[in-house]
Amino acid sequence: MSNAKLKIGARVALAKAGFDQLLSALQAQGYETVGPQVQGDVLAYGPISGLEDLPRGYTSQQDGGHYRLLESGHSRYFDITPGADGWKRFLFPPRSELFKLVKENGSWQPEVLEAAGTKRAFIGVRGCELAAILVQDKVFLREDFQDPIYANRRENIFIVAVDCLHPCDTCFCASMGTGPQAGPGFDLRLTELDDVFLMEAGSAAGVKLASDLNWELARQEWLEAAEAGLAAARAAMGRELPDAEAVPALLLNNLQHPRWAEVAARCLSCTSCTQVCPTCFCWDVEDSTSLDGNATERTRVWDSCFNPSFSGVAGGTIRPDTHSRYRQWLTHKMGSWVGQFDVLGCVGCGRCITWCPAGIDLTEEIAAIRATQAEVAE
Repeated sequence: MSNAKLKIGARVALAKAGFDQLLSALQAQGYETVGPQVQGDVLAYGPISGLEDLPRGYTSQQDGGHYRLLESGHSRYFDITPGADGWKRFLFPPRSELFKLVKENGSWQPEVLEAAGTKRAFIGVRGCELAAILVQDKVFLREDFQDPIYANRRENIFIVAVDCLHPCDTCFCASMGTGPQAGPGFDLRLTELDDVFLMEAGSAAGVKLASDLNWELARQEWLEAAEAGLAAARAAMGRELPDAEAVPALLLNNLQHPRWAEVAARCLSCTSCTQVCPTCFCWDVEDSTSLDGNATERTRVWDSCFNPSFSGVAGGTIRPDTHSRYRQWLTHKMGSWVGQFDVLGCVGCGRCITWCPAGIDLTEEIAAIRATQAEVAE
């Protein structure tokens, strides 16, 4: 360890073997360490205890409606881009009990639900995923209301972000300004090189934890290699969405564009895009009562604007067809979301493209509408 004092924003080097020490330090502070691992034929997030649990040597092949893990034989641990799984489910669970009442001695008594949140350290959060967490913070931690379940879980999270040096063919985070370098919001940020991890502390908690690790000052050649890797990653994006800040006006001013009908003819309304999206937050509630009538509970469950019932009102649904539901999804995410939360609802992760069984690509749909507008302007 260097005699220098670690500060927020300083970049140091951690030997690959020191990564297990990082995990041990987190576990000693009571954190469950969760990171990427190969489960069957996909990448998923689960408990990890050391480097041996990470997907060393793997990459992923992704395209519209296509995902495949590949063993390339390289020696790095974080070259693989995310699959369908996401950090969202740890903060905004697919099912959450909102309340439960039990009848005792003729009166209803509430049961305590979602007590002190589990402390979790997210290991290997990509730039797009970190940006998505910050987007959901805007949704669930508003000034006028804070969702208690989300807030409880969020305050117990330690984030170890990892720069993404090998994007896949459906990534377009560079267009959205969310990657490949992880932006603000992390406690520690790693950049994986062949021999070391470059490490940067982004918070006081990150400084405190990393100060006791066996790090050394970063050499100039390592810093240059990291910058070259990030520049190459920006150039290797498989998709792009130019002029993203102009997209809200483009979509909201073209609600009757014929392209909506064209994409609706392909869309299955299967909800896959919204389930894998790291920022989508639609939900519904389910009420249930025990057969003996002595217990009742309400559960929050993930929902989707592609479900006909989601827009149901007395007498029917206000979005009765795929045309209106797809348009609602894209114009909300890439348009009216800005008015609600002052940020786009897309971070360029490409999950909705990869996991769409019809291979629908929102960057293509937006480009098609933009192209016709350009023709009119000419």
